[in-house]
Amino acid sequence: MNIIVAVKQVPDLIEELEINAAGTDLDRDTLSFVLNEFDDQALEQALLLKEAAGGAVTVTVIGVDTTGEIDQALYTAIAKGANRAVKIVGDFEGEGLSSHALARLLADAIQGMDYDLILVGVQAADDLDGQVGPMLASHLGIPHVGVVTGVQLNNGTATVQKEYWGGILAEPDVMLPALLGIQAAQQPPRYAPVSRVRQAMKEAIIDAIEVDEMPVVPLAPVRRMFKPQVAGRAEFIKGNTETIAGRIMAILRERGLLT
Repeated sequence: MNIIVAVKQVPDLIEELEINAAGTDLDRDTLSFVLNEFDDQALEQALLLKEAAGGAVTVTVIGVDTTGEIDQALYTAIAKGANRAVKIVGDFEGEGLSSHALARLLADAIQGMDYDLILVGVQAADDLDGQVGPMLASHLGIPHVGVVTGVQLNNGTATVQKEYWGGILAEPDVMLPALLGIQAAQQPPRYAPVSRVRQAMKEAIIDAIEVDEMPVVPLAPVRRMFKPQVAGRAEFIKGNTETIAGRIMAILRERGLLT
């Protein structure tokens, strides 16, 4: 069983995000990136399937690695149990790649690999559109099932747990090879000890696939990007009971709710 997991680096949402001077995109010079959380779920599901059925897991990623964050994500995947890491490199500078371009680049790279199953995160935290998985499956001519929360491999097929709106669950069978968009793995993503990551950095080799020609699929134009306006605020009142009660009374009087 050969499983490919396509992952993506997204801006770290824990940090303060700044908008560029033109007001059309994030200031990418100040961003730090982390592995998309849904892709981490897809990786965990792939490792669980490998442990249950044997085989190999290959992790692929697209991007320019100016800070080492992409390599770090790939080494971490190997430390968790992936067998191979592949980085698709090319002229990806600028405001990023559209979902159409990402799917085309992944398809071109994956067509030269041996696979039975492809797993992707159901969506990425930076756009939430969930388009790459279905388009990648279309390019490869294989079935696609999205919003998957469980996978059981059979002889030439996979039974998946698929989630619909309203909490409705289904268990369709899909012929392999297939592509699954993972909503959640069957257990939380495992932790990779620092010692294993360092060992992977010393011993593992990241294969590179060079992109000679970029797909001509531009991003949708952004007229304006802005931070949400603060509409209100919360005040935490500290002190003893009398102090808190007095402050509440004062606030109510200020707003004309108490005379």
